[in-house]
Amino acid sequence: MQADKVWRIGVAGLGTVGAGLVKFIQERPDFAPGRARVEIVGVAARSRSRPRPVDISAYPWFDDPVALAKSPEVDVFVELVGGSDGTAKVAVETALAAGKAVVTANKALLAEHGLQLARAAEASGAPLLFEAAVMGGTPAVKMLREGLVGDDVDSVAGILNGTCNFILSEMERSGRSFAEVLAEAQRLGYAEADPTMDVGGFDAAHKVTLLAALAFGGAPNFAAAEVEGIDQVELIDLRLAHELGYRIKLIASATREEGGASVRVNPALVPLDHPLAQAGGSLNALFIEGRRIGRIFLQGPGAGAGPTAAAVAADIADVISGASRPVFQDRAERLSPLPPVDPHHRAGRAFIRLLVRDRPGVIAAVSEALAKAGVSIDSFLQRPVEDTGLVPIVLTTQPASEDAVRDAVDHIEALDAVVERPRMIRIART
Repeated sequence: MQADKVWRIGVAGLGTVGAGLVKFIQERPDFAPGRARVEIVGVAARSRSRPRPVDISAYPWFDDPVALAKSPEVDVFVELVGGSDGTAKVAVETALAAGKAVVTANKALLAEHGLQLARAAEASGAPLLFEAAVMGGTPAVKMLREGLVGDDVDSVAGILNGTCNFILSEMERSGRSFAEVLAEAQRLGYAEADPTMDVGGFDAAHKVTLLAALAFGGAPNFAAAEVEGIDQVELIDLRLAHELGYRIKLIASATREEGGASVRVNPALVPLDHPLAQAGGSLNALFIEGRRIGRIFLQGPGAGAGPTAAAVAADIADVISGASRPVFQDRAERLSPLPPVDPHHRAGRAFIRLLVRDRPGVIAAVSEALAKAGVSIDSFLQRPVEDTGLVPIVLTTQPASEDAVRDAVDHIEALDAVVERPRMIRIART
């Protein structure tokens, strides 16, 4: 590394993370190793006049992030625009084609176009780093890409979306509905005006897609992820799950399987004494299971200006230090998308909640419907609702294939006493 070299940074995107990064560099321009200094030489965002918690008046302004990526004044292009396509993708491609190092927090872009971008980075010899794309300032990417390169990782599973974790935690704590808590999350800035990416599970799916690629030595394959969000989880589900000794969390998981990988996001019941059940509010948490090192647990803030900007700064420091690794676990020419495995024969336990009319023989009919599908009951709970003539029933099953459990739900729904489609939530493997 050249002594006293000034590394020129272009920052595209001045939202929470971008503003946090600018503030950090203003306060710590010498954060990088050795005698290097970091200097911002250009910024770009949608609006120049938007109020921001940091002064950007001293920096050259670019209306177009692509122009900033192309600028000969920029050594490291930091992409914080977001989105899997459009300006963000073109800007990153432009910077890589020009041989510039790229640091990004854009999980959607990498989950959907990671192999293509890895090829572009390797063709030009430019680093492409993305620590901040998963778990904010908690170094999950570095752990898998570097710390565990000498192990064979069999699975990763955890809480990767702080918005959903906040909503579920607050519903349970306050007794308020999903809609009420979502509105609060939007007021607090935890959720976007259109919360679909978060509550629909897609944000977590982008993140676990990247973790799966790093863990299992493949290319990201977002299209193969199974995704279910939390928008159908009701307060009664949280209460009844708690009575049974569980807490409902949105779990993102990836498991190495013969011939491919199972990558999924779904609400799941987690035992109350499990570390994932204890991660409340907007925290993220992740288990990594390796064949040699065993089980590792990471927990930390998954978002926010400070933690995520720190992860971006760490990637910039790696660029400055000359660290050189493949974008994923191997050179792009040797990677292929991780093929999905057939989920339908996968065995697991489930929580089934149904609402029935209070009449004789209902329990026997439900038990018979389960038996027809080949599903056995593990536990059973019912809670009469006064003056309605309706009774919520919840049961947990013994391990059974997903096909069998869904068949059981279909049989139960067809019963005359059942007033709505039963709600099925998986029980996490712990």
